[in-house]
Amino acid sequence: MTVRETALDFHARGFNCAQSVLCSCGAYTGLDEETALAVSGGFGGGCRCGEICGAVTGAVMAAGLCCRYSTEGDKKTKEEIAALSRAITAAFREKFGALRCEEIKLDTAHCNAYIAYMAELAEQTIQEYQK
Repeated sequence: MTVRETALDFHARGFNCAQSVLCSCGAYTGLDEETALAVSGGFGGGCRCGEICGAVTGAVMAAGLCCRYSTEGDKKTKEEIAALSRAITAAFREKFGALRCEEIKLDTAHCNAYIAYMAELAEQTIQEYQK
């Protein structure tokens, strides 16, 4: 299955947008499914308060996990993660017009479009970063 298909399968099984995107990138992040579901569980529905879309936060988490750096505070990697996050959020805003769940979510059918797009974008971002 592709990351898109995997993400949509997670969503169809009742997982939130953040969980669906982060879990679909497991081959890249190295997170086991249980840990990915737990760490992203509170990010659905815009952190459960209508703020930034969970699909976006799932993609940002996945990309960040692929940018490992030391506990001494690797400034270069910190800046790289920030740049990836800005690129991911900008791409989503450009495509869908906003980042806030409350602004973009009309019904759960729309979430599938956000999840599919962000799973693919996360994979693309990770693959480009790892080159």
